[in-house]
Amino acid sequence: MLKSDRRVNAITRAADAIALSRVLSAIGFLLLLIVIVSGMTRLSGAGLSITEWKPVTGIIPPLSDAQWELEFEAYRGIPQFKHVTGPAGMTLADYKVIYFCEWAHRLLARLIGLAFLLSIGWLWMRGRIPAGYRPRLAALVFLVAIQGIVGWWMVTSGLTQDVKVSHLRLAIHQALALVTLGCVVWTALDLNASACGAPAARLAPFAWIVLAALFFQMLLGAMVAGLQAGYVAGAGWGNLEAWPQMQGSLVPRGIDWSRGLAFAGLNDPYLIHFVHRWWALALLLMLAVTARMLRDRNQRSAAFAIGGLAGAQVILGVATIWSGMSIWLAAGHQFLGAVLLCTTTYGLHIIGRR
Repeated sequence: MLKSDRRVNAITRAADAIALSRVLSAIGFLLLLIVIVSGMTRLSGAGLSITEWKPVTGIIPPLSDAQWELEFEAYRGIPQFKHVTGPAGMTLADYKVIYFCEWAHRLLARLIGLAFLLSIGWLWMRGRIPAGYRPRLAALVFLVAIQGIVGWWMVTSGLTQDVKVSHLRLAIHQALALVTLGCVVWTALDLNASACGAPAARLAPFAWIVLAALFFQMLLGAMVAGLQAGYVAGAGWGNLEAWPQMQGSLVPRGIDWSRGLAFAGLNDPYLIHFVHRWWALALLLMLAVTARMLRDRNQRSAAFAIGGLAGAQVILGVATIWSGMSIWLAAGHQFLGAVLLCTTTYGLHIIGRR
């Protein structure tokens, strides 16, 4: 092969890598956006407002009064309405508010899946997927596809037996979203490196530990939200009995140990909230070490971003508790956690470059 041909091929490969990286970056932005929407949906109790899963026809909301009455009638048949929103005097106008919150969540999820499949499919058919990336992309397509199924599985847990969705299914649903987001960011960064002729970064043992710690913390956060465990600490701005204490005690007295440690660790709101708030300090230490490693590599911007976001996340978490679980602060806390995941992934990718 002539030198000029090799140069043309290298330029083509770089262009393909950049194109795919941009597609994944756009998908990552949409994933961050759905984190906000899903947080508002969960915190407002709107997740059960649509009682059927219609992947195609569900794109169109009710357009007539008769259709709205049918949707509202279906909602009136579930435990949430019978025991929570119904006794509180929910009207059809109130129902429309939570309906559109959940509808926006599902619509954005459909758009993400469609954008992912169409963009990746188009590049795939044109032979523009860089060598070695097809298995990764196939795995990402699977994660995006399975997320919708897991989401509906989560919703079904609150349609018959409970007034809310299962906090464990909610945690699984969020865990899949976080894994997908992290993999999308890491793959996009690898593609950018590939466009410059560099090999893919390696995920060092320390990186595995940091990501696992961050993942565990966000999983705990999903369980706290699902159990509404943020309310068990107390409230009041500057109230030290709500934070760092919980109801005036360092270790909450309300933990139910009667069914064993495993059951309490998965179901007790006091214990899950307690672990969530103090695991944050262990995670903060790990992220400080990560930032120091980046500074040693003269990557001060990445180090500052990780350190700043980690500190802001702790402050926002405390503010959420003191506010009595303000829906806006709680949603911001969840969103900032997802941003911190992306930033930490970026920093660990820098550390793992060869």
